[in-house]
This record gives sequence, structure tokens and C-alpha cells, in this order.
Amino acid sequence: MRRLDLTSAGFLLLEKRETPMHVGGINLFTLPRGVNEQKFLEDLAEQLRSATEFRQPFGDYVVTGKTGLYWEKDEHIDMDYHVRHSALPAPGRYRELFSLASRLHTTLLDRTRPLWELHIIEGLQGRQFAVYNKIHHAAIDGMGAMHITRAMCSESPRDKTGYAPFSLEAYEVYKRQRFGAKKKRTPRPTERNLRNVLEALKSQYDSSMHLATAMRRFGLAFVGRSGNLAVPWHNVPRTSINTRVSGARRFVAQTFEFDRVKRVCAALDATVNDIVLAICAGALRRYLLARDELPLHSLKAMAPVSLREEGDLESTNAVGFITADMATNVYDPEKRLRTIQESMRAGKDLLRELSPAEAALFMQLTQLPALVTSILGLGSKFPAFSTVVSNVPGPRKPLYWSGARLDGIYPASIVFDGFAMNITLVSYHDQLDFGIVACRRSMPQIQRIIDHLEDALAELEQIAGIGSAAERKNISARRKAKPRTKSAGQKTTALKAKKKATTRPAKSPAKKAATAKARPKATPKTKAKGKQ
Repeated sequence: MRRLDLTSAGFLLLEKRETPMHVGGINLFTLPRGVNEQKFLEDLAEQLRSATEFRQPFGDYVVTGKTGLYWEKDEHIDMDYHVRHSALPAPGRYRELFSLASRLHTTLLDRTRPLWELHIIEGLQGRQFAVYNKIHHAAIDGMGAMHITRAMCSESPRDKTGYAPFSLEAYEVYKRQRFGAKKKRTPRPTERNLRNVLEALKSQYDSSMHLATAMRRFGLAFVGRSGNLAVPWHNVPRTSINTRVSGARRFVAQTFEFDRVKRVCAALDATVNDIVLAICAGALRRYLLARDELPLHSLKAMAPVSLREEGDLESTNAVGFITADMATNVYDPEKRLRTIQESMRAGKDLLRELSPAEAALFMQLTQLPALVTSILGLGSKFPAFSTVVSNVPGPRKPLYWSGARLDGIYPASIVFDGFAMNITLVSYHDQLDFGIVACRRSMPQIQRIIDHLEDALAELEQIAGIGSAAERKNISARRKAKPRTKSAGQKTTALKAKKKATTRPAKSPAKKAATAKARPKATPKTKAKGKQ
């Protein structure tokens, strides 16, 4: 048996019927030319079921021991239970696919079995099929999921992998291809043992000092003495997002061209993550304005950061977080971006002096209150964050699975009591794939966030001076039609600002063609790929 680390065990302790703690999403593929769809998908299903040895912990289930939770090997894995084959009802649109994914993401994983499922989904239009995967967060984080996607696929459409992605064989092949065969370290000479002990003691002392400094800065933020550092619970406003959640989920997704974001980055001197956060902030501001509930205090987002060291394929969870001030109470989009940048810079400075091990311990210490409030059922009364915005770096080259082209990676993550929506995106090749999960009861109109994301990106393009003249003119007119919402130095009342700002002009025909209000959909570029 192997003991679970505190972070992984925390996801199991937080889980209940209303808050499933699994992650996953939809991988969208186009069938190779000339193949029979039914035969091809049946072969893939058999390939997935063929695994007999698994990389850790995909062959294990969770047991409770005297001192904690442990992984125990499952000697009798039922692969027909873990690998399933489904079909969409006609007409096989993305709407039906996302509806199925919403239902699949609602149900809990069976803890008496290894904590994962794979669903091959046929019936999509345009010779596409999908794979929905569901893995408990105790077993994997975002970067770990990307390693599995790379191990499952190849950069050549001619390569045929004969193993399942969770198999031990896939893990060993991928490790050799990516990191090579590393020689085992030879034991250090005996005469250096004393020096090693002294270095270990110094390292432990340094870690204690680093952690004490980080905790001090973290605490001072609550009394406004840590500059631009944003921290959980401090001035987190209450909105319809910050409520108790039910067990039902709603999943929507969309693809945006990566080049659009990169052009804005270059024009506004910002990182991709800065622009992504600004896009999400603009979308959230629009969503709350439309509901007449934009708060005076800015929303705060948990922005996960990877603590995984290069070459680390073993860790189940090597992730921390930075609290991002989303500046949703700031009308001007460029000023909003700069506020986000300052808070992210302060958060990175807090972690910069810490080693990965120190940062992991710091995260565990600062997340303990969230664990306690969730277990006590107080998460919605004392929300640590407004939402989650997670940016996961994905493969930079197009990938293929046994010849089937990977068209998109749409992540589906988790929501808690206190924040009923999670925005996660993956950068894949030349696109950004957004997956949004929300509590179906608390946020029934979550699909509107897709349109708001497009509007927010277009607004940033407008202030950056890029995009067509017609688009810039349309965005400028819409911005002038919306009065400023009250922030720290403004004299208008919040009530007047909200009432005026709820009026939204109609979209132009060009804008209607660019976005779909009825439902989320994949980009036209994705459809074009399927035609080859």
C-alpha cells in the first residue's frame, strides 16, 4: 500500500454527493480517411480494455488505514466497467455531446474500484468522435493529464499505438521518448556523508525561514500591508456564483484562436496567462451586469500553478495556487488588465523564494481553512474565492490517436460550495480550448459565458488596436453605451451603475456570425479540419 499525500487525500475528504471531486473532459477527434467508423471505434475500445498492468495509481483503489488513506492494488479490474462505448442521439451536434458530458460529469466515481472512466462517444456529425474521460483529482492534476494525453497520442498520423493510455507500457514508452533512459545515481562516497547531513540541516533551516516569511506576507495581506497581494477570503464578494451547489453539472466549451491572444499579448505587453485572466474577468463582469448583481468588491479567482519539477511523472498532485484579483469592479479593460497583472506578480513573488517542496507545504498550510470550512458545510458562507481560472499548457503540435486527428482538448474540472463555476483551458497547437463547468441549479445559463468570453477578447483587441475597423467601431459604441460601475474613487452609486449597465445593444450581423447565442459550439476552424 502507498499512502496518499495531503493534497490528494484532501480531494477525497472534500468529496460528497453534491461536490464530486473528479476532473476530465472531452477529447474531440476526426476519423482517418477511408476507415469504417464502427470497426475503428470497436478496435479502439478493445485497445483500451487490453491493459493488464497499469501505471500508478490507475490500477489501485482507495482504502482507509490507521494513519490515513492508501492506494491498494486492485487484483480484479473490470475493464468493461471502466471503458464504455456510447452513441449520441440524432442529429449528433455539439449540443448533444455537451449534454451527455454534463450528465457523465455529475455522477460520482466508485471508490471500490480504480478511480477513472473512459467513454468513447460516436454519432457526431462530420466523421468526428469524442472520448470523455473522468479521473479523480486524488489521482491526477492538470499537467499529469497532459502527460497522459501525449502518451496516448503521436505526432504522426501513421503511428499506431497498441497500448492503453493508463497502462504501464504506455508510461514506460512515453518516459523513454520524452526524457530518455536515465542512469541510476551512484551512492555518494562515505567521506561526504557528514557534509550531506550538514547540507540537509541547512536546507531545513532555510525552508523554515522561507515558509515563515511567506506566511507572514500572507497574513499581512488581510490588513492591507502586502501591497498588491490578493489572498483567499479577503474581500471576496457574495454573488450568485458563491453559493451552495447541487450535484448536477452543466458543461460548455469553445475554441479560440491562439494567435488572437498572442497578438493582444504583444500589443499590451502581457503574458498569455494575464490575457486569459483578463478575458475571463471581462466575461464575468458582463455576466454579473446582465444579472444586475455586479458587486463593489472585485471577484477573486483561484489561479492554479504547477509545482511539478521537470521530469516528474510520478506525482499525482503537484499543484499550488495564486489568488488573482480579477478587477471586475474596474470599467476600463486596460486598467483591469494591469490590476490583474499586479496581483499575479505579487503572488508569483510570494512563491519565488520557495522550492517546489516548500511551496507544496505552504499551499497545504494555507488551504487547511478551506478544507475545514468545506467539511463543516460553511464554504458558501465563507467563500475563499469567487471562481477558478486554470490555464493548463498542452501539446504545441497536432496529435493523432491511431491515425485519428485530435481536434480539441476541452477540460472539465470541479466546483465547490462557495464557487459554483470553474473555467479551465488548455493551449493545444494553434488554439485555446475552454471548458466551463458549473452547478446546473446555481448557474443554469452558463452557456452565456461563451459569448461573454468572445466579447471580452474582442474588447482587448480593440484597445490594443487590432482586429477589423468594423469590429473596433462596434465594440467602442457598445462600451460608450455602458456607464461606468462604481469603484473606489467614483461618485456614482452602485445601484445607478447597475441599472444603466444592464442595457445591452443588439449585436451586429458580423458579430452574430462570429458567435452563437443558442449554444456553445466548436470553432469553424475545427469543422474545416474535418473536411481536410
